[in-house]
Amino acid sequence: METTGSATEGDPLKSGEEGAETGTAPSAAELKKKSYKEVIGLTKLTHWRTGFFFFSLFLCLTIVFAFSFVLPCPVRPQYNVTWNRNFPEAETYDFLAIEDASKDKVMDVLFVLKDTEPIPNNTCANAGLPSPCVFVMAVDGTGGNTLWGRPLAPEFQWAQCGLDDETGRTWDCLLSHSDQLTALDKFTGEVRWQQPQPPGLRSTVPVLSVPDLDGDKVSDVALVASDDTQTQLVFLSGKTGEQVGSSVVLDSTKTANHLLHRTATGSYYVLLQKDTGLYGLALWRIAAKAKAGMEQGLKKDKDWEKTANATSGLVPMFHSDSLRQVLRTGETGDPPNLLLVTGNEVALVDGKHPKTLWRFNTSSVLGEPSFGHFNKDEVLDVVVEDDIGNYTKRVVILDGKSGGVLWEVELLASPNSPRPSAIHTSNSFSIFVFWGMMRSEVNSSEPLESDRRSYLLHPLYSNVLLQSTSFLEHIITFKATLLEGGRHAAYILLTGPEESEGTVVLRKRKLKNDVPDSKVLRIATGGSSESNEDIKEAFNRLRFSDW
Repeated sequence: METTGSATEGDPLKSGEEGAETGTAPSAAELKKKSYKEVIGLTKLTHWRTGFFFFSLFLCLTIVFAFSFVLPCPVRPQYNVTWNRNFPEAETYDFLAIEDASKDKVMDVLFVLKDTEPIPNNTCANAGLPSPCVFVMAVDGTGGNTLWGRPLAPEFQWAQCGLDDETGRTWDCLLSHSDQLTALDKFTGEVRWQQPQPPGLRSTVPVLSVPDLDGDKVSDVALVASDDTQTQLVFLSGKTGEQVGSSVVLDSTKTANHLLHRTATGSYYVLLQKDTGLYGLALWRIAAKAKAGMEQGLKKDKDWEKTANATSGLVPMFHSDSLRQVLRTGETGDPPNLLLVTGNEVALVDGKHPKTLWRFNTSSVLGEPSFGHFNKDEVLDVVVEDDIGNYTKRVVILDGKSGGVLWEVELLASPNSPRPSAIHTSNSFSIFVFWGMMRSEVNSSEPLESDRRSYLLHPLYSNVLLQSTSFLEHIITFKATLLEGGRHAAYILLTGPEESEGTVVLRKRKLKNDVPDSKVLRIATGGSSESNEDIKEAFNRLRFSDW
């Protein structure tokens, strides 16, 4: 028997409250009326939800379409595969910087001219300078158009750009000219500061970018100069160019070259190339001598200081009585290793600990070695041009890990040939560029300047060289570089008269532009099984990337 005083499973439509209040079940008409109202309510709610959904969808589509017209997609810069800039009756110098001066993510070219009016209405006379004067020029990498030109007082001594990385400085290039030092903004060419050369100090490149020493939250710079009696260093404020502290005598003998090296612990050392080898001197020692207390904040490396001379503080790194060059390997590691060139060998020194990793015997190294990836071990390999006599050089690629020979070829050492270069690809190897002449391509054993060619080496086709056309002009400086990430690999060539005034030409050529007309040379027995067209297509398929 079911009771009527409570809702049960046998009476599911009866609510507990109604049962408690009335004690009776609702009639069939009441139940039908209640169900109808509930259905009507749910239907209205469903309509509202559907309407709100379509309204939201319409609003989102409206916003997307509106902003697609208001904020269009960025347009990739369109570049010319080749361009030339001619400057008649001018002189130029061995300086070429590749920087993004137009903020379009395509690298541009900075160089220096001695001219009267390289840009219309921008003359030496307008700047109150004697004519001809020194012009620092920035040229757009996409089309060769002038971005800016800054006239400065002659004569030009040296320039260095690329000094703006995370330093707080508002300038990027430092020039030594006349008796002045001038800091320029690479984006506008504006002079940020100009100071007279420190008294009695004629500095040389490279400029050393050092941490903030004067407490103005801007990284400072250091200049090193040598004469026949001593080597000095002076600190300059990165913000104003004013001297910070006094000049410091680093050594009582002449220093041929110098670099700033950062150890694994964050301690800075000035590396001095002397007639007895390579030595390091801690920056904190130099700063303390320049001004008491200025060494505060500079880290000390206990491991390096263990071998420091108790009197001079010099840390011996490599002994040689014929040390000629000291180069950073360009690796992104902290710290990079150091490549040393002596009169009869090339050696790699560990950047973390002053010890020699490997040595390679040479006859006499021509020019400056360069770096690239021949194999895929992610360690930079070394390109060396070794003079083996009889107007012949041996181009050798050495393994960066062991110093062993990975590849080599003999070429005639044509006069006025640039140093080797390399451009990295997205396939973890580099395309190598070098200059000279195959002996089979000339009639005379003594090469002429007109017997100069450029060559491309693809590591996957190491038995083949791609020979390009010759440049007959006198080459002042040359760079093979990547002007835009992932593409736009190009030659930048600066040519001009060797001594007197003449026509200066700045030329850009896309690297792949020379491939169709290049000659395929098979340099080893058996050569390569691929056809000439297949090899050229392999070069055309290349995709380039940053290091």
